[in-house]
Amino acid sequence: MTPPAVSSPAAASVLDLAPVVPVVVIDDAADAVPLARALVAGGLTAIEVTLRTPAALDSIRAIAAEVPGAVVGAGTVLTPDAVADAVGAGARFLVSPGWTPNLLAAMRASGVPFLPGVSTASEVVALLEQGVSEMKFFPAEAAGGTAYLAALASPLPRARFCPTGGITPASAPAYLSLPNVACVGGSWMLPRPAITARDWPHIETLSRKAATLMP
Repeated sequence: MTPPAVSSPAAASVLDLAPVVPVVVIDDAADAVPLARALVAGGLTAIEVTLRTPAALDSIRAIAAEVPGAVVGAGTVLTPDAVADAVGAGARFLVSPGWTPNLLAAMRASGVPFLPGVSTASEVVALLEQGVSEMKFFPAEAAGGTAYLAALASPLPRARFCPTGGITPASAPAYLSLPNVACVGGSWMLPRPAITARDWPHIETLSRKAATLMP
């Protein structure tokens, strides 16, 4: 299936799109476009829609077709079939919480940037052996947080990370200050009450603050 045309193509690297990548769970596909427009208006152009709900693929398809400036991707990608479905819906990048050889091969063959998930030094080394140097560090806080990533920087300088999992506006600058962290993933700019109330201006305001986060 040919992905829908978008007015903003994906960057060569997901990590360089914005300091914060919003991690989005969408229950109603009708919310996808206004939610994405609020994120983009706030300066968060890379949008990770997690494949955790039945509405996820339709949401990716709608954002890809209707939100200029958005680079929409798929998160919680767990299988080769999910890779195909996500790219077919218009995903411009892929994110997984972990990886297997089969999943890595499918993501590599997809033709779009991808961030396989890691939480240990051995997993990082295994990906570097495969020629993959850009990764998701997950679950960031539970797996050791900034102290763990800082410890990886010297022995594994080629690895670059997008930490996700438990990160807040208060902790994000400490992650972003690390030499091996290019961006962070989070959902604090998407409070559930705001989504339920369809309070898109509030989400835009929170997104604008997130987009300016720097160490």
